[in-house]
Amino acid sequence: MAAFRRRPVQFAIAVGAAVLTLSVGAWAVLRDPDTKPTAGYAGPPTSPPTDPALPSDVPSDPPSATPVPTTPAPTPTPSAARPTRTPSPRPPAPPAPGQGQARNFFVTFYGARDNDPPGSLNIAYPVIHKQAGGKGTRADPITFATSKDELPIGTVIYYAPLKRYFIMEDQCVSCEQEFKKDRRPHIDLFAGASTNAGIIACEESLTPSGQVPVIVNPPSTLPVDTTPIYDGTKCIKP
Repeated sequence: MAAFRRRPVQFAIAVGAAVLTLSVGAWAVLRDPDTKPTAGYAGPPTSPPTDPALPSDVPSDPPSATPVPTTPAPTPTPSAARPTRTPSPRPPAPPAPGQGQARNFFVTFYGARDNDPPGSLNIAYPVIHKQAGGKGTRADPITFATSKDELPIGTVIYYAPLKRYFIMEDQCVSCEQEFKKDRRPHIDLFAGASTNAGIIACEESLTPSGQVPVIVNPPSTLPVDTTPIYDGTKCIKP
């Protein structure tokens, strides 16, 4: 009978404990409604498993490199895109007509026959002609030779006895030597393209003795005779 009386007491204690447990749980839910049940919480994230084939200090998946900003290359300008070409040197253009300056020179003549090399029309300083020549006008003066130290390349002169303009386009070795030695003023005028012996006789007949006046940088209005100095058969008579 004593055992029978204890069972109701034990039952009452169990019921009370259950009620107490439910009350505590309800109070916790009401206090923090967002609390997750322990069973559903996965815990803090863990590092991915390390590949056993790699050393422990080498990450299995290396972090991607942060791109380094680069400065864009400047767009080339037209002048930078094309290589600069160095212009070929050009001989000086003949000076514009001026009032003219009268100077005295020893005057000689040469032609293709006694040119260097003989029989050629070669010239050392082409300005308006590629070969020795010209008509004798101010627009197309005839080639002459002298020292560059005496008259600059491209200098135009006027020789009154022949009524012709001439332009400095050729080298005269004897003129250079004479001018360097004692400043002797000497010019050599081109007489023609003939290679026969008659041109030598023509040159000698036209060569004056001593110095004669020549107009340097003359005006363009002086009288002109365009008859060939030596046409292959006869020499002009001033």
